[in-house]
Amino acid sequence: MIPGPVVARTREELHRALGAVDGVALVPTMGALHDGHAALIRRARKEVAQGGHVVVSVFVNPLQFGPGEDLDRYPRTLDADLGVCAAEGVDVVFAPSVDEVYPGGASAGAIAGAVTVDPGPVGGSLEGEFRPTHFRGVLTVVAKLLGLVRPDVAVFGEKDYQQLVLVCRMVADLCMGVRVVGAETVREADGLALSSRNRYLDERQRDQAAVLFRALHAGQQGARRGAEAALGAARGELRHAQAIDLDYLEVVAPDLGPAPAHGEARMLVAARLGPTRLIDNLPLQLGPGIAARTGL
Repeated sequence: MIPGPVVARTREELHRALGAVDGVALVPTMGALHDGHAALIRRARKEVAQGGHVVVSVFVNPLQFGPGEDLDRYPRTLDADLGVCAAEGVDVVFAPSVDEVYPGGASAGAIAGAVTVDPGPVGGSLEGEFRPTHFRGVLTVVAKLLGLVRPDVAVFGEKDYQQLVLVCRMVADLCMGVRVVGAETVREADGLALSSRNRYLDERQRDQAAVLFRALHAGQQGARRGAEAALGAARGELRHAQAIDLDYLEVVAPDLGPAPAHGEARMLVAARLGPTRLIDNLPLQLGPGIAARTGL
């Protein structure tokens, strides 16, 4: 039988579990763990010093959900998550209650009087345009987790690319002294990025969702002719996609600024299939062409 991780549900239990460990790597999650999370855990193990601990936090953060979003139905599967963590050799799982993370309460009224993290202008673009309070919630809870766990390194997936960029910016700007590592997106055989929200899709929607990766891949192939060509190639894949309600398709610089005329860039997409919202991205290598930061 695989020994399970220590489960800490309070700040005090977390501190006792970590003690004077030499080296800690944190993988922040909202649970509903899948193979993508397992890959993050494995990356964290590689990044931490020998004899150090890998900590996985499992916390569905109410502050990053907007009105009408899926907070109430977001999958909560702690028993299964502990099984994944045990199989991957996680040392500590931090699974706090909402009251433990937000002692003053996580309601709009309570948060209005609390200190939160402003994501700045980048937090208002892309995802922020459609989810205006999302990154304030993300960065606030990440800052809390970094303060509680005190890791040497924190591992985030590149699938949530804007989140990764903003966390890196926060850690640098606020001098948090944590090394942030981005891990490559894990995908299904047809390219669909693994996500806890994929379980919302029915069989037909699951098949339709693969068009997002096909669009990104087409954009990646077209990027040698410039950003406009990359967007055009991606649009071609999406134009006749059934049931896809696109929020955005954009090419930006790796730091989410305007796309360069040539060189490294990123293409990001967000779309809805019924009530399910999916995001994805791929790196681009732009050849000579017209810089673009535009939607369909």
